[in-house]
Amino acid sequence: MKNPDKTDHLPAFVSKMANEGLHPLVIDTFSYYYRKVITGETGLIYDQDIQPVSPNEIEEIGNLIDYAEAGKQSFKYAIRIVLNGGLGTSMGLMGTKSLLEVKQGHSFLSLILRQAENSEVQLAFMNSFNTHEETLAALKKLNPSKFPLTFIQHRFPKILQKDYAPVSWPQNPKLEWNPPGHGDVYTALRASGLLQELLANKIVYAFITNSDNLGARMNASLLGYFVKHGFPFMMEVAEKTPSDVKGGHLARHSNGRLILRESAQCPEEELEAFQDIQRYRYFNTNNIWINLKALKTLFDKKKTIHLPLILNPKSLDPRDKSSPPVYQIETAMGAAISLFEGATAVKVPRFRFFPVKTCNDLLAVRSDCFVYTQEENLRINPKRQANRKPDTIIIKLDPLYYGKIDDLDDRFNQGPPSLVDCESLNIEGDVRFENDVIIKGSVLIKNSNTSQAVIKRGTVIDQDLIL
Repeated sequence: MKNPDKTDHLPAFVSKMANEGLHPLVIDTFSYYYRKVITGETGLIYDQDIQPVSPNEIEEIGNLIDYAEAGKQSFKYAIRIVLNGGLGTSMGLMGTKSLLEVKQGHSFLSLILRQAENSEVQLAFMNSFNTHEETLAALKKLNPSKFPLTFIQHRFPKILQKDYAPVSWPQNPKLEWNPPGHGDVYTALRASGLLQELLANKIVYAFITNSDNLGARMNASLLGYFVKHGFPFMMEVAEKTPSDVKGGHLARHSNGRLILRESAQCPEEELEAFQDIQRYRYFNTNNIWINLKALKTLFDKKKTIHLPLILNPKSLDPRDKSSPPVYQIETAMGAAISLFEGATAVKVPRFRFFPVKTCNDLLAVRSDCFVYTQEENLRINPKRQANRKPDTIIIKLDPLYYGKIDDLDDRFNQGPPSLVDCESLNIEGDVRFENDVIIKGSVLIKNSNTSQAVIKRGTVIDQDLIL
């Protein structure tokens, strides 16, 4: 029964979206989720309804080498779709995140273009209304040999928590809207006409990735395995480490299908079990493979795709916690695994997953932990394996002094330290680095003084340093 405290303002939302010129498919999709919200749907997934996935249920990429030739022959029927809607505001960026310089003068965007050229696979970007024009301008400047396709992510209106009405915020109307999560990629493909266009041009297999995950690239063995087995949907998963406890995990629903559960979908009282990496061993890398024919069949059958709801409580203005509390309706791309009969997952190594979400991540990628070559693009430095270092380095920079990109650039303005032999780096306080600094092992560097400390050129640090 409908909760009496929740008023149905759906007609007002429909009118608002129609006035913005949003596609009827998008309005229908939002309407479905809004009805769920006002009838008490939370999107929570309980432990009692799922089971962990065991290692013998999924294949490993290392066993798929025999599929490489089939994958190479299928490149001409494949496309890589890159989710490019982020602004990188958490890193203090004012523009499109994928235009940020990552390594040796290359941005995320230019590295992705090189990856596409090396694999000879068609490329497409799903931009947001915030990133579209800036991305197009950057692409024209980079002038790739084959210009990628582009389409635009939709937007949903935010919902006031107090009465479930649409938001009115005249001082900044853009804040009345939120991106609906990367789960919108399927609806955006359909509504834009790109899904039909790709199929008409015999493009059947789509590899979907985030623009900030530089480990994601087209792989012949994975594509061949996907094609030969006729899977409708395949998710790349990796084994969890202690640093991944908050990430969404793969599970099997009581109905027998694979399912993705994000942290926002976990009941608070079950968070401890959710974070048990021995129980829920595999997390979603957000590298997704989908058969576009299967996607079209799903749309033809159901008209709209209904992914599990994520109801995200936020402040209307993310920079002003005193602004009215709202709900954002979002969905996760990987959640579509539960919609396809016969969907599967494949375990991949960590080098296919190193997203840059924070300045901590960016420092790692800019350092010699990663190497860039024109042939291989960006990869983990082989010296780390040779020296028996883990693929992942743990970096914790003081957010007060390194949380924004300008602060990071200022304190490493002569270049990042060598971290190829570093396992973890923790910096507390204000510390600036001169060039050719080398850090080894697990190190804490702490400056408790109010004035900035300086690590001199050529310094080797292999133990904790208190300044």
